Amino acid sequence: MRLNRLRQMLTGRDLDALLVSDATNERYLAGFTGSPGDAWLLISQDLALIATDFRYWEQAERQCPDFELLKITTRVDDVLPEMVQRVGGKRIGYEADSVTVAQYDRWMKPLSDVEWVATHEWVKRLRAVKDAEEVTLMRKAVALADEALAHGLQRIRPSMTERELAWIMETYMRTHKAEKISFDFIVAAGPNGAMAHYQAADVPLSLGQPIIIDMGAQLNGYCSDLTRTVCLGNPAETERFWEIYNTVLAAQQKAEAEIRAGMTGIEADAIARQVISDAGYSEYFGHGLGHGVGLEVHEKPRASYMSEDTLAAGNLITVEPGIYITGWGGVRIEDVVLVTEGGVEVLTQSPKEPIVQGDW
Repeated sequence: MRLNRLRQMLTGRDLDALLVSDATNERYLAGFTGSPGDAWLLISQDLALIATDFRYWEQAERQCPDFELLKITTRVDDVLPEMVQRVGGKRIGYEADSVTVAQYDRWMKPLSDVEWVATHEWVKRLRAVKDAEEVTLMRKAVALADEALAHGLQRIRPSMTERELAWIMETYMRTHKAEKISFDFIVAAGPNGAMAHYQAADVPLSLGQPIIIDMGAQLNGYCSDLTRTVCLGNPAETERFWEIYNTVLAAQQKAEAEIRAGMTGIEADAIARQVISDAGYSEYFGHGLGHGVGLEVHEKPRASYMSEDTLAAGNLITVEPGIYITGWGGVRIEDVVLVTEGGVEVLTQSPKEPIVQGDW
């Protein structure tokens, strides 16, 4: 099915074949789980070829039954002419987003009888709409993140460091079938929460301060992404905390109630952004509302004030408004949702009650 969809794109652009070099796209199309540069795909209307060397030959045989294997004995430069000859292509696309100028000069220029056509995000656009199997796998990855967060919040304590809490959650994931974490966890205590992409450090957690926890698991190749903001005990600045927290929560709830297929990424972002702007915090919400998630933790489509994407049924996106104030901290709440024709299904199930009580 995935190859058929790609072949339809080839026909629509009058191309004979596409050379695929992006590792994530290779996994999506062929099932190959090697690292960048371990294999190359060449796909035409009639053939699907994969070239790799002895290190991955048996792996490719097992993972890529729909592809014909070609062995690289020295460099891909030496096998690419044979691949091109096999498909008989004269007008071949390549992934301009993952091929460097040096690679182009080395691989493609010598094949002067071929017209090489730069393509941009073809396979990424295919990946944006998930099939039923992918949605099932994503549900499992999202559920594992929910479990890991609950595990961490059961063990959280004042004076524990950000890094220690991150490790507790990562350990849970890795001992419950996660291949790895989706990204370096954010555990941002107090003022550190004002930095949207802060990473956990040896900073102790304190009573009464907001703590942003942003984490996710990669399971069966698919990534989850989850953010909750919590406070150990009652907030030190009660009125300010609840005003900011409830504003972010209201923005997320409104977006999740109104987003649906056919809406642009700009329109989706504007739903939440208006709530935050009306509350007087527009200058403190500097990033987009969300992004696609799947084989990569950040992929198409984007729900952002700068997005050029349109949402479609089958997209899996995050909904993650936030407010960040230098010197005080921040609040972000993030769910993964499945876009449908009539709205969204919220996959993330972690509670949104921010106050963590304990006998500290």
